[in-house]
Amino acid sequence: MTASSRLINDLIPERPVLTDGAWGTQMQALGLALAGEPGEAWNLTHPEKVEQVARSYVEAGSRVILTNTFSGNRFVLARHGLADRVRDINRAGAAISRRAAPPDVSVFASIGPSGVMLLSGETTEADLENAFSEQADALAEGGADALVVETMSDLAEARAAVRAAIRTGLPVVACMVFDSGREKDRTLMGVTAEEAAAGLQEAGASAIGANCGNGPEGYMPICLRLREATSLPVWLKPNAGLPEMVDGRAAYSMSPEAFARGIDRLVQAGADFVGGCCGTTPEFIRVLARHRRDDPPPAGNRP
Repeated sequence: MTASSRLINDLIPERPVLTDGAWGTQMQALGLALAGEPGEAWNLTHPEKVEQVARSYVEAGSRVILTNTFSGNRFVLARHGLADRVRDINRAGAAISRRAAPPDVSVFASIGPSGVMLLSGETTEADLENAFSEQADALAEGGADALVVETMSDLAEARAAVRAAIRTGLPVVACMVFDSGREKDRTLMGVTAEEAAAGLQEAGASAIGANCGNGPEGYMPICLRLREATSLPVWLKPNAGLPEMVDGRAAYSMSPEAFARGIDRLVQAGADFVGGCCGTTPEFIRVLARHRRDDPPPAGNRP
């Protein structure tokens, strides 16, 4: 075991380790506009509201919370005239979640896609790695315990982010979004679960998984394939089912109880870290925590 992966492995005996749910919709409920100002800017302009979201997940039972830094790289922030605030935004984002987290709750800082494409020649792997390094270094300075590279569809970009993140010395979770192909078992760029597991593990990730794009049932085969493909811990954060468009916005109809039952099955399939992505709220995590208390998995049931 490497020093950087020790935190993740220390948490595994508690499996399933409960992470958090969606952040964007929670911030919208507090006044964040759907368009215009990026949510990450709230780390500087409305830190108290961002901290309210983080605390809501701690109070719901999360043992791991993320940060309001998903789109905190310079490529995305440049579109809003904030490229020169990358360090400030990310450092503040990690510090906000750190303040909200008691000693027994870990902060895994979020690193999302760059929003530019390697295949089209918009950028290079070297430029991506530099941008992700800038973000990762600031998150480490802000007090993050680990980093989560998430919602990636391009394996080359994900690997660049992992390489940048591990240079901080922190543990790195690496997640792809599987929502494409006939069986909805590939990323938008055609990456399979097996290819993702091999590539992300080789890049240095301490845990591998998937998030967004699918509900708990849709991620069952992906979870099983990831569990078969790697000995690393598996991280799963599904959506609350598949969305329907209502008044121009994505709406999720899955109930917290139905979501929790789906997560139970993912745990039995080998998921070590579980939480929610789009459509989930603190209530989803609260119900999930109750499920784990009422019906804990047998000791040593990790496949």
